[in-house]
Amino acid sequence: MGLLVVPGPDAEPWPSLGREVCALIEERAIYGPGSLQGQSYVIDPEFKAFIYRAYEVFPKGHPWEGRRRFKRVGLSVRKGLAKTEKQALLAYVELHPEGPSRFDGWDSHGNPVGRPVRAPYIPMLAVTLEQVEELAYGALKYIVEEGPDADLFDSSLERILRIDDRGHADGKAVPLSNSPGSRDGARTTMNCFDEPHRLVLPRQIEAHTTMDANLPKRPLDDPWSLYVGTAGEPGQGSVAEQIHDEALMISRGEIERPDLFYLYRTDDDPERDLTIKTERIIAVAEATGPAGEWGPGQFDEIASKWDRPAADGAYLERVWLNRWTKAGSQAFDVNRWGELGAQGSIPKGARVAGGFDGARFRDATAFVITDVRTGRQELWGLWERPLDLPEDALWEVPEDEVTASLERLIKVMDVWKVYCDPPHWTETVGSWAGTWPDKVEEWWTNRKWPMAKAVRAYREAIASGAVSWSQGSRGAADLARHIAAAGRRDVQLWDDDGQQLFILKKIHPERKFDAAMAATLSWQCYVDALRAGANAPSTPGLVSRIR
Repeated sequence: MGLLVVPGPDAEPWPSLGREVCALIEERAIYGPGSLQGQSYVIDPEFKAFIYRAYEVFPKGHPWEGRRRFKRVGLSVRKGLAKTEKQALLAYVELHPEGPSRFDGWDSHGNPVGRPVRAPYIPMLAVTLEQVEELAYGALKYIVEEGPDADLFDSSLERILRIDDRGHADGKAVPLSNSPGSRDGARTTMNCFDEPHRLVLPRQIEAHTTMDANLPKRPLDDPWSLYVGTAGEPGQGSVAEQIHDEALMISRGEIERPDLFYLYRTDDDPERDLTIKTERIIAVAEATGPAGEWGPGQFDEIASKWDRPAADGAYLERVWLNRWTKAGSQAFDVNRWGELGAQGSIPKGARVAGGFDGARFRDATAFVITDVRTGRQELWGLWERPLDLPEDALWEVPEDEVTASLERLIKVMDVWKVYCDPPHWTETVGSWAGTWPDKVEEWWTNRKWPMAKAVRAYREAIASGAVSWSQGSRGAADLARHIAAAGRRDVQLWDDDGQQLFILKKIHPERKFDAAMAATLSWQCYVDALRAGANAPSTPGLVSRIR
């Protein structure tokens, strides 16, 4: 599948404002910073088709006649295809005092006619303020300042104002990063999300949620959101991944009337051998599409990046082929992990093996259990430091809750053992071992050889499908988030096959992975339970009595 477009083509084309939008761009816009900067913009065929679909409206006679068909629009293409500039151009149309971006009736031929947005407000969100100023917002700023209609705008690093014929501000675009909470009441007409695969942290997801919630405040102006970026790391739960997953559901017919239009171009030929340069060149061409090479030898130059000694193949696949590929820094194959979700929860009374890990003050603490009979895992308990707390704010995992959670686990389930990592909880784990000496065992994760072997065993379980996880359990999403956030740190140890081993570490300071560590300990405990023959309830009839 080199190209995913959802919804797919209809039997009859929808009416669209795309023709007028394209005309304004080619008549009044210029290329942003780069090799063609300042020249009149020429729309390539695929971008033109994208614009036509993005600006489709409901047909004459429909109850929603003239309203936008799609409230959200996504464009996902490889690095180097000027996708950020494309976002800036559509923002330019939305901000322009003559931009024909909203329905204003039908012409004599039955085609929709456009009008400008009234008092537009366009927030442009990126991971950092520097990113949005240098990329999407920066491109828009250049286009309005250097284009033929510069006198219609007043721009700065903080905002771009649209100026009316009286010299008054009549709408604006603003750069935002991470937290638009202070603008929660903003009456948005268009949201711009640049590189949404990088919006992965809880506060960034919350920022996206806040901006999305602003859209219904301007119902008469038909507000919408535009997402432009590249594929990200699977399993992170990024904004881009949410959009991509929804698009896949649309393609499978699982959403009856989608309000999302999404174009995703990639190369995902499973037979493609990327160790061969000629195959990589073909892959880059497939991921590029009809735009082709910008200059002779461009595809060869991109394909040569794989040959460098320190090349990160997973990263190159993601950015140059636009593939949703596990990053080389991730410890576990999150795509494979996602495939192992199973219906049903671990029943009460089941024999389980547990894992416990966490920090008392800074990060998170978690219990994970594994059903000894099936190998299915669940997040039993999770405590996380809120991200919105100031760095110097005091916060501590409530010890009484953690102990109560373990006590309930032992009461409700038939616990074989729980492997607990003592650091940060040394006295507490010691007291647990004293209270439940046959259930709680100290398992130090700072021992590199045992820890590296435990990580390898868990990776092998994911690869083989020996482990599964309860899809509908309360903590399923949190467990998946922590699995995706677990990074790898190589150690100077090798297995019998000569493969270097690694232990777990953080990928990002604000992404927590303690539940992944607890899951690894729980799986090690499960393996040891099987070796000990503990594959049945210790007390006959226990499961039936608890149920």
